[in-house]
Amino acid sequence: MSKPENNVRQDVCGSTSRQNTEAYVQILGTGMDTQETSPSVLLFFNNERFIFNAGEGLQRFCAEHKIKLSQVDHICLTRVCSETAGGLPVPKNQISQEIILLMIQGVSGLLLTLAGIKNGSPESTEHVDIWGPPNLDLLVNAMKNFVPHATMVKAHIIPRSDNVMVHGNGAALASSLHAEELQAEGKFKAVSISAILLTPTDLLDGSHFSSNDTSIVYICNLHDIRGEFDPRKAKACGLKKGRKLGQLQNGISVKSDLLDIEVHPDDVIGPPIPGPIVLIVDCPTEPHAQELLSAQALNAYYSDSQSNSPETTKVVNCIIHLSPATVVSSPVYERWMRKFDSAQHIMARTTREHETTPILESSARIATRLHYLCPQLFPAPSLLSVQNDGVAAPNFKVQVEGSISKVCGISAENLLKFTLRPPRRLGLDRSSVQNQMTSSVFIKELLSEIPEIADAAKNMSTFWHKPKEDEAELFTRQDSEVMTGDPSLAGHAAPRCMKNVQRDDLEIVFLGTGSSIPSKYRNVSSIYFNLFSKGGLLLDCGEGTLAQLKRRYGINGADSAVRNLKCIWISHIHADHHAGLARILALRRDLLKGVPHEPMLVIGPEQVGEFLKDYKKLEDLDMLFLDCRSTTVAKWDDMEADSMNDESRDHTVLTSLSEDSSLLRCSKRMKPSTPVDDIKLLKRFKKVLSEAGLVRFISFPVVHCPEAFGIILESAERMNCGTVVPGWKVVYSGDTRPCSEVIEASLGATILIHEATFEDGLLEEAITRNHSTIKEAIEVGRSAGAYRIILTHFSQRYPKVPALDEVSIQRTCIAFDLMSVNLADLPVLPKLLPYLKLLFRTRELI
Repeated sequence: MSKPENNVRQDVCGSTSRQNTEAYVQILGTGMDTQETSPSVLLFFNNERFIFNAGEGLQRFCAEHKIKLSQVDHICLTRVCSETAGGLPVPKNQISQEIILLMIQGVSGLLLTLAGIKNGSPESTEHVDIWGPPNLDLLVNAMKNFVPHATMVKAHIIPRSDNVMVHGNGAALASSLHAEELQAEGKFKAVSISAILLTPTDLLDGSHFSSNDTSIVYICNLHDIRGEFDPRKAKACGLKKGRKLGQLQNGISVKSDLLDIEVHPDDVIGPPIPGPIVLIVDCPTEPHAQELLSAQALNAYYSDSQSNSPETTKVVNCIIHLSPATVVSSPVYERWMRKFDSAQHIMARTTREHETTPILESSARIATRLHYLCPQLFPAPSLLSVQNDGVAAPNFKVQVEGSISKVCGISAENLLKFTLRPPRRLGLDRSSVQNQMTSSVFIKELLSEIPEIADAAKNMSTFWHKPKEDEAELFTRQDSEVMTGDPSLAGHAAPRCMKNVQRDDLEIVFLGTGSSIPSKYRNVSSIYFNLFSKGGLLLDCGEGTLAQLKRRYGINGADSAVRNLKCIWISHIHADHHAGLARILALRRDLLKGVPHEPMLVIGPEQVGEFLKDYKKLEDLDMLFLDCRSTTVAKWDDMEADSMNDESRDHTVLTSLSEDSSLLRCSKRMKPSTPVDDIKLLKRFKKVLSEAGLVRFISFPVVHCPEAFGIILESAERMNCGTVVPGWKVVYSGDTRPCSEVIEASLGATILIHEATFEDGLLEEAITRNHSTIKEAIEVGRSAGAYRIILTHFSQRYPKVPALDEVSIQRTCIAFDLMSVNLADLPVLPKLLPYLKLLFRTRELI
């Protein structure tokens, strides 16, 4: 009888019956749609889950498709940049009853879920393992500004290989001779994962590594399944039924019952079933592809390698390509793909023609229904993918034993699976892929569910086609109401800034109207101020802001909006208000590369500046930072008083995060700014505001967390038929309790955008969390005499229309994601609410 070297054979996959254990890889984002879900991959086996890349939008995608992230043990990054890790930060204050409730509903911040509250308790000692290239530590350090203490993140740096080989032509190549196996105590029980680092050769001289300089290929190898137990062989070996048969199946050698021999597992068990192998490949550039082609650590997996025999070659079953389409279609990459005979290639970044299915169906359904009801306020959402650029999934041919066979390559689809186990189901599985859903399908559902909505939509359209009211009467009525001295009466009359207002003056687009964490119905906070030919502003920039811009304007329109941004203002430190910042800044940097331009100005609390300063070590975001405290009334007054002496200033509050900037960087701990520090900066910013047609941009403190602010925006006066017409005034409260600061700032405001996190019955929770109820927010606007009050920042438990009384709706509107409020439409805004109640009258959303 044959005898293995050890009496005990390690059993890593369990008994024969566990051949039916499910294992698969699944696409969680293709990176090629207007919804901008960066490519992510889920590897699932038994009780272990691995996420490869956690790009912005991952949380919302998983909430939409009911994929539980709470069981993920590992996050493996192929690169470290905003594209691959933009979904990692979480709000610092969210270890709360609200978050636990939201978790029960299936929504959670990624790291918060995976670590500190993984077992439902903030005191949990479990942690999440993050794996990545050498610059991973820079990301973790930057995230410490926001990741709560209870969230334990264990970073594993995969070291860079120093092996260098010389090609025949004398060119040096950083050939990876070995794959680094990922190891963690108590983990990797059913799968082995190894990593190969790819670094282009010209970067091996010790120069600074940027986010795209090093990428990782992950090799995922499920452990072999033990072969079938053969009772006839057991009988031939003199074994009786009983405990010894179980020991053999568990890999333990035993003494024969009837013969004087030792029986080993291999004597009665058939050959093992090899574990399937999956490669996750990310080559951001063609030099990386050249490095991939020369990586010796992959030789054992090549079917065309002369050093491999059919018995020794490790058969790769599936390769998921996260590389850009331009790289995948390059000759070097094609040569590498031809090295695999039977692998199924899945290209996550290649274009799929005629794609009309929205990645977030629930959000798209609401947006489409709102558009049907009122297209003036809810433009049609963009559901189409990026236009085909001519780079589709490659269809290669490879020579195999004198015949031509095709390399099987397909474009990835969201939720597409490749089944790894059970063995009989090995291969592609499209059962989870969404059915084709279009706007017409959503409208058909709506008309079937609420037939009277058709008449409601016709009634709404009449508000935009009625003859103009006598403006003289409107403004005379306003003057008489203001003369009473009661500002609360002014909200019923059109303010003077509305006189003959044009549609290309201002449009406010609500990109995110939810609080805390992204959900499938509402994204987190962000408001885009479209100033048309004068550019635009972003007030707050939560995770998914870029995706929302693409849903609203399409790919090209979003690019234009980002390219023409004048500044980004952040209200406070919580990540649901700024976690999308890096993606916006990175896109603008790329769009303006080679074009003369000024760095983007980001205005926010001190800690946001600290985060951006740390993040700059990963990738240059081509930006400048200014503390909100430098844009208060007092600081603007100081600038006006001392503007003549700005040339003598040798310090500034401005933090330069641009490699080309000559401005001084701020100290590690920013101190309250003084006139000596910020006059030069504000004078420069004033020029930017003037170009945008703004005369006031004032931050003011509010009651929420330390360094929380609201903002006042006022436009310049304009001439109308020889008469001076005052500019509009918009106030955004940020997150806050009702307070005198917001009321004072909002006096006479054209629009007050106020947070309304909780319904009126949750006043105590609103007080505890330093938020406002709906009634409180409306009362702030009434007290200030704001013409229109738009409520936003709703708890994610309120995806529909909250309860409002008849008095409240006279000047109030509820914001929804992608709602676009043009200044010219303000008079009809409150008329929308009764129709919204009809639209959302059903108890449950689909």
